[in-house]
Amino acid sequence: MVWRREAFLDQVRERGEYATAEEAERAARVVLALLGAHLNGDVRAHLAARLPEAYALILLNPLQSAEPLTPQRFVRATSAWIEGATEATATWDVSAVLSTVADAADEDLLSQILLQLPAGYDLLFGRPQPT
Repeated sequence: MVWRREAFLDQVRERGEYATAEEAERAARVVLALLGAHLNGDVRAHLAARLPEAYALILLNPLQSAEPLTPQRFVRATSAWIEGATEATATWDVSAVLSTVADAADEDLLSQILLQLPAGYDLLFGRPQPT
């Protein structure tokens, strides 16, 4: 299933409890740009194919990351890119976006995504994995 832009953004807005669509849009753009820097190859392409075009392009043209960020550093980086954000609000932003991304991906694709990321991202995607 490929999400329409409005449906994707509505889901992010609802999960993030944002007052405006612009707040949800800003969170989605920042988180997807950072996520794209951590995914590669077919995994990134398959995920992009399930997202609305505007967000797929952000995922496919990511911010550059010298090394994979731990979940905590990913949240910190998100807070640095969103004006006025704190680590607490950035955690909320990341979870709102990544849980919506998890809904766009099937279980197999989500497993492949999590394999490319450092341990702990399963919680940010709202899909805790058994240890």
